[in-house]
Amino acid sequence: MDVTPLPFRAPLAGYSRQAQHLLDGWRSGDPDAVRLFREKHPRFLDGEIRWVPKRLSEAEVRNTAIDVADAQLALARWYDFLDWQRLSEYVEAVTAERSPVFLFESAAEAVIDGDRRALVALLGECPELTWARSSRVTPFDPPVHRATLLHYVAANGVEGYRQRTPSNAVEIARTLLEAGAEVDALADMYGGQVTTLSMLVSSGPPEAAGVQVALVDVLADFGAALEGAGTGPWTSPLMTALVFGFRDAAEALVRRGARVDSLAAAAGLGRVADVAQRLAEGSPEERQRALSLAAQLGHVEIVGLLLDAGEDPSRYNLPGNHAHATPLHQAVWGGHDAVVRLLVERGARLDVEDTIYRSTPLGWAEYGGRTKIASFLRAREARQE
Repeated sequence: MDVTPLPFRAPLAGYSRQAQHLLDGWRSGDPDAVRLFREKHPRFLDGEIRWVPKRLSEAEVRNTAIDVADAQLALARWYDFLDWQRLSEYVEAVTAERSPVFLFESAAEAVIDGDRRALVALLGECPELTWARSSRVTPFDPPVHRATLLHYVAANGVEGYRQRTPSNAVEIARTLLEAGAEVDALADMYGGQVTTLSMLVSSGPPEAAGVQVALVDVLADFGAALEGAGTGPWTSPLMTALVFGFRDAAEALVRRGARVDSLAAAAGLGRVADVAQRLAEGSPEERQRALSLAAQLGHVEIVGLLLDAGEDPSRYNLPGNHAHATPLHQAVWGGHDAVVRLLVERGARLDVEDTIYRSTPLGWAEYGGRTKIASFLRAREARQE
């Protein structure tokens, strides 16, 4: 069974029916229902990395006792609520005619649907919506993200099923900003406080919709902090864009004035001469981050420079640079054949497992369908046996 998001003002009875269907699916062994439980119910999730399912056999999963309360909890988590009680409280608030929650959620729906007419009408009726914030209680850190309507334009950090980008997202963003939305308002996401810009440049939906760079320009037009604001690992828009592999967004930030003032930033952008000039003075941390980004983004010449300077290709990346994996894992996932070959030829270990999925670079290649890289890694592993 597939869960289809209910209309945002659906009564609690609608969610109850979905929970019952989910339970029926579990009992019948429906693969989608079982997958939803495994991915959302806390009972099946890792105690430390709370969004990763435990390594359980099919028998262990199917022998787990599940009742209607479990189905309600799993469904609430699918909607990104902490639990069924928080979902119920939301339903009560959002179905109260003209309540603050009703008005905010109506405007959020208009943003993600690209319904400018509805958004303009709501802002005209209730101007304070431009700085209003979500009150949803989630299972994440922090539990209340307090996103503004502008944050929903970034399609990141908010409810998963709401992370989508309409074709007129640029017009929607401009409408909010012209109405007085604070361009650098901070929301509580991913363990820190973040701006719309930092969320935008790490988000897939805007890039897939072809509007990520245009949205960078709109936010910059209204004075977004190009050097970053907030707290936590994602305060620098430029470094955030590079870490998540959005090079066009990174170049747009530089074009609008973001400074390239570190070895790691130069490496991520593929600036060979700049890396060569900065390398001698780069700190150990900067060098390691530079290798991580150069490998992830496929800059083979820069990877070579860093290896020549003594960087270890087998170390785990630093926090903020996909610390669960090594440069080789990231090069494999990016499909960068030349970088993979260079790292392996220069001694990168093939047996190191990432710390989340417990898989080697070959496992990543096989899972990601990188068939050419997988064949190369198998041949190298066979040579080492």
